[in-house]
Amino acid sequence: MDLSVLYNLSYGLYIVGAFKDGHAVGCVINTCFQITSDTPRVAISLNKNNYTLEAILENRRFSVSILAEDSNPELIGRFGFLSSRDTDKYESFGFDVLDYVPCVKGTFSGRLILEAEQTVDCGTHILIVARLIDTVKGSGTPMTYAYYHSVIKGKEPKNAPTYRGEGMKDVPAVRRHFECDVCGYVAETDGAELPEDYTCPLCGADRSHFKEMS
Repeated sequence: MDLSVLYNLSYGLYIVGAFKDGHAVGCVINTCFQITSDTPRVAISLNKNNYTLEAILENRRFSVSILAEDSNPELIGRFGFLSSRDTDKYESFGFDVLDYVPCVKGTFSGRLILEAEQTVDCGTHILIVARLIDTVKGSGTPMTYAYYHSVIKGKEPKNAPTYRGEGMKDVPAVRRHFECDVCGYVAETDGAELPEDYTCPLCGADRSHFKEMS
């Protein structure tokens, strides 16, 4: 069975926000879709190891912010490759509280406020079916997963349902490529070394975290 066919499924990128023990937590997901039109229901998928999942299961209400192509790419690095267990992901951006849930500040295509109603155990992930409470209009073109890979040159966090594992590089070995060992961002040069003061545009890691790809 050729699992690479699954890579042709369409995905977007979203930031989920919730409160846990009075603290704002959140993460990036790539699976969010509408199920019903009357009394709208939306489903999202979260890895069982995800701290944000614990927050949603405890408090039920959460937000989904739809990333746009002109959203700050550092949002993806911070919310996608760090854990809310030991990191305040909102520290650099701030957040607004809408209907009792945190929404990270920034440019987004729109926001959804949701309340979890059902869960489905899917092995490594939990599918959450939620009722739509409210929406907030945004601006900009929604960021697709294809755009994330081809333009931003990002990779999947290990908790993502589409994670491909090590050894499958998204950027071919043309010129020189340096990969961030924190978030997987690939920087390309015309044959030169990365500058000593270079920092990752996704997660902010310094030059020492970049290793040249063979």
